[in-house]
Amino acid sequence: MGLSLKKLFGKEEGDEYVEIDLNSQEPSETKIIVKPFVLRQFDDINDILNAIREGYTIAVIDIKTLKTKDVIELKRAIAKIKKTVDAIEGSIAGFGENIIIATPKFAHIHKTPVPKKEKPDFISG
Repeated sequence: MGLSLKKLFGKEEGDEYVEIDLNSQEPSETKIIVKPFVLRQFDDINDILNAIREGYTIAVIDIKTLKTKDVIELKRAIAKIKKTVDAIEGSIAGFGENIIIATPKFAHIHKTPVPKKEKPDFISG
């Protein structure tokens, strides 16, 4: 008992070819972009936020420069990025000491839980 590809694709025995309408389905012009950003100053977040709001960009943000310059501005910038990511139901996470990833709704960042250190019940002396 064999599988007939002609029957599977609806091709009759007398047909010599199968016609495919290439215009029936428009190809998607929207692509997902993974884009690197460097956060040198607070104002650099505008480009990051605009890219994330568009909904097709995963932002890889290097925070090292701003971290060495001004930690308070860095915290402000991260808080604003986090607020925007939360508003669009995206994800944000830090990777290592100097990288933050921010994604729109379609992507989720897997975060492994940090194990809690066990405290001894009782230490006797």
